Amino acid sequence: MYYLDPKIEKLYRIFDQNERKDYLRLDLNENPGGLPEDFIKKALDKVNPQFVAQYPETLHFTQVLAHFLGTDISHLCLVNGSAEGIRYIIQAFTAPGGRIVGVVPSYFMFQVYSEMYGRNFVQVPYNEDLSMDVNNIISALTEETQLLILLNPNNPMGNVYTDEEFEKILNAAKEKQVNILIDEAYHYFYPKTFIKYALEGEHVFVTRTFSKLFSMAGCRLGYVAGWPEGVKMVQKLCTPHNTNAFALHFAEAIIETPEILNTLISNFQEGRQYLIDELDKNQYAHKGEAGNFIFIKPKTDAQYIVDKMKSEKKILIKAYPNVGQFGNCLRVSIGERKYMEQFVEALLELDR
Repeated sequence: MYYLDPKIEKLYRIFDQNERKDYLRLDLNENPGGLPEDFIKKALDKVNPQFVAQYPETLHFTQVLAHFLGTDISHLCLVNGSAEGIRYIIQAFTAPGGRIVGVVPSYFMFQVYSEMYGRNFVQVPYNEDLSMDVNNIISALTEETQLLILLNPNNPMGNVYTDEEFEKILNAAKEKQVNILIDEAYHYFYPKTFIKYALEGEHVFVTRTFSKLFSMAGCRLGYVAGWPEGVKMVQKLCTPHNTNAFALHFAEAIIETPEILNTLISNFQEGRQYLIDELDKNQYAHKGEAGNFIFIKPKTDAQYIVDKMKSEKKILIKAYPNVGQFGNCLRVSIGERKYMEQFVEALLELDR
């Protein structure tokens, strides 16, 4: 008998239909400039026919990553982008009909996976001023809650949690016996991290990706950090050879070349500061304390600007509806200064 899971049939998804060649891509929180070309060429010098023909081996890179993070391999699981790790955590640590608590808006795949596996995703909304009261998160935790999902920083809002706020949340989760998943996809754009709780305690996972600051979105690599028994459960769901050799090779080259990371961070910070200064100078309200993205409240219509940016300026950005006191606004990925100059010039021309 033919069968189709009704949860999948009813699942609403939007797939990226943009052909992004020849566009300045400020819509998906990538690094528009990417890694330095000479670094890419040097890394590719070590690629030979055997490298391409053989299945990737993950042990060596996991050891390199563990050393980089100051831990051991029992606390880490490599995944095909952090989205894969998030999926497996939801799959393994929640039950059909199980209760998952998360803030909204945030990375939409949390809700997609919850629907895909028949979980109950309980939304904790932001305040009208786009702030997040941690007491609202804590109030949503019940004895039936199986997983709490936080982002540090949060995409797309850009907010972060203080140590005191996280400790308060953590204590409430422990009391209710709730596992916590902290997505740190935008770590390095905001250096505060809660990974020590994943490496030193139990029932806390941190997911990270090499797609953002590391500028490897095209390679697909991420990892889950957590307590050894929890990591082992995530590993059981992984397919064989779920990460690719190119991703492991480039990630290791970046880790072993600290000046590359320093340059990427410096270029980002210069671009961010330029953008904020220009927005302030031209009296634009904006939001996003952390991450490589920013909300901008336009002076005219957000969707009109998105459409004109694409058709006339070859720049891709996103519009978000009903974002608290910002209303309909723009979300723009932040890159090095030359790309921010290009965006600001287009914004000032179109938004009037």
